[in-house]
Amino acid sequence: MDSDSRQFSIKGERTMSQGFIAQYAAEAALHTPGVSGLNTGIASGLKEAIGLVPEGRGVRVSFRSGESDDVVITVYLDVLYGHVMPEIAWSVQERVKRDVERFTGLNVDAVNVHVVRVTEGGAAPQEDLSLKAEQEDYL
Repeated sequence: MDSDSRQFSIKGERTMSQGFIAQYAAEAALHTPGVSGLNTGIASGLKEAIGLVPEGRGVRVSFRSGESDDVVITVYLDVLYGHVMPEIAWSVQERVKRDVERFTGLNVDAVNVHVVRVTEGGAAPQEDLSLKAEQEDYL
């Protein structure tokens, strides 16, 4: 069996590539508040430089050994400054797991999140100005 695809039977044969799953995971991660982008790393940058377009940049997908339909997804993130990293990581895990399971029918065994860097590209979360005004009234 090819290492880049997984075959299983549900009323017939179906093949699903790792790149296909990675694209769903990448979209889910990018739509999570606080994520500024996916970190592609040096290897993906070199592939792009020679004209190859890697699928699901910033996401690695691997299947569990054996005949199970379990998949492990690793996401490499850039987060926006001012957001709480554990909350962003938790949100990314939940969203990637939900979306990949919904759209592929596979069981996501784990979603590993690695925060590679913090960027300033965007507005930090706004403080509640009404609360701040109330605090200043008492000073």
